[in-house]
Amino acid sequence: MIFWSLALFTPFNSRFMKTSQDLGIRPIGKLLTKMAVPASIGILVMSIYFIVDTIFVGRFVGTLGIAAITVVMPITFLISSIGMAIGVGGSSIVSRALGADDNSKADRTFGNMVSLAFTFALILVGVGVFFMEEILLLFGAQGDIMEPAKEYFQIILIGVPFLAWAMMSNNLMRAEGAPKMAMMVMLIPAVANIILDPILIIWMDWGLAGAAWATSISYIASAVFSAWFFIRGKSELNLNLVDLKWRLPILKEISSIGSVTLARQGTISILTIVLNHSLFQYGNEMAVAVFGIINRIAMFANFPVLGITQGFLPIAGYNYGAKKWGRVRQTLRLSIRTGTLIAVGILSMILLFKEPFVGLFTTDPELLERTPSSLMIVFMGTPFIVVNLIGSAYFQAVGKALPALLLTMTKQGFFLIPLILILPIFFGLDGIWYGFPIADTLSAVVTFLYLKREMRKNLPEADEEDPPTFSEVEDPILSEIAE
Repeated sequence: MIFWSLALFTPFNSRFMKTSQDLGIRPIGKLLTKMAVPASIGILVMSIYFIVDTIFVGRFVGTLGIAAITVVMPITFLISSIGMAIGVGGSSIVSRALGADDNSKADRTFGNMVSLAFTFALILVGVGVFFMEEILLLFGAQGDIMEPAKEYFQIILIGVPFLAWAMMSNNLMRAEGAPKMAMMVMLIPAVANIILDPILIIWMDWGLAGAAWATSISYIASAVFSAWFFIRGKSELNLNLVDLKWRLPILKEISSIGSVTLARQGTISILTIVLNHSLFQYGNEMAVAVFGIINRIAMFANFPVLGITQGFLPIAGYNYGAKKWGRVRQTLRLSIRTGTLIAVGILSMILLFKEPFVGLFTTDPELLERTPSSLMIVFMGTPFIVVNLIGSAYFQAVGKALPALLLTMTKQGFFLIPLILILPIFFGLDGIWYGFPIADTLSAVVTFLYLKREMRKNLPEADEEDPPTFSEVEDPILSEIAE
């Protein structure tokens, strides 16, 4: 178990040079490039993995295989999101502690993150094992979807604790200014899965079980790499046995901020339950498979925007901790502008190539006919997603849990779930698809107003630095990665 491996190799004897200090010194344009590009690459490769996985399942298992994965994956990420929540909550504390030069608090937080992640991940896996059929039924495994979903889920559960550790580590690496290592945490499982899928699904002829084993093994590989990063002393953080003991003030702060991520994933899970049941009601197993394809394309298409959001978090958190308000404002503005331009490009790409994208996943004539029009509707609100993502990320980065929680829940919780329940009454299955762009637009408006108020009240402009030059924003990607 990785938890005990870490304990055996602590404490470390030396602290490496504080690369996190760059977050408070270097030009914002260069920093955002340095932090966002590796995150984007990691998300891109992970997205390619999900796409390749779905392609293999769609072509060698069938439509029911896609539907089964669509039902199971949200459950998997709900269980593993405890690691993500601890990672986001803890890394916010670590970023601000490093910005304030409080290394001891950063180390204590790290130790509490490690013990929390494994304790809760294992508890949730146990719940998944003992209540498997009930959980699958709740998430929409109706009709013929149930049996393949059970086959896939019971194997995936093996890798979930390792996924929780990897998600926690990914956020922590970015918090201390190691974006390339965080990128590797995402690259390794993606590459491993892409290699294992054809071997286990086709060559070994394991079908859907092969896809599940490929995924679980890839999660384990990612966890082993991230453990190596901390064990071998590549991190600025020290992990001592005494730091594994839970400390109430740190736990409260981690849970306060991390609950935003957990609430987001919980809301997404409720959305998945409502969505899958509505899709089955208005369009049966085929509609669930349609959304499975749309969801995979969305993961791929939105990778640059998600990368910018992840790159934004440690920069904003560090500079807020260092009381460099001008740099926080710069980071906000540049992230939103850049992300919105990219989102417009994503929408254009989807509109132009919707049929070829769908054709990658299936040869089923009905899926090929029904998916492109639904895909186009779902993506119409893409240019507005950046404001909501960056806005909620800002409040997480600066440790303001309540507004972060509310803004995080605006799209899925306050708007999309009610729309999915109401619109199909009037528009049938298309009403489900209409709900997505409407929710994107409404959540962006709410976030913009809230963020504007926050900047006016709590981020004084007196010390604001000159805005980044064009050359800073366009800092060459390869040279940044090579540094």
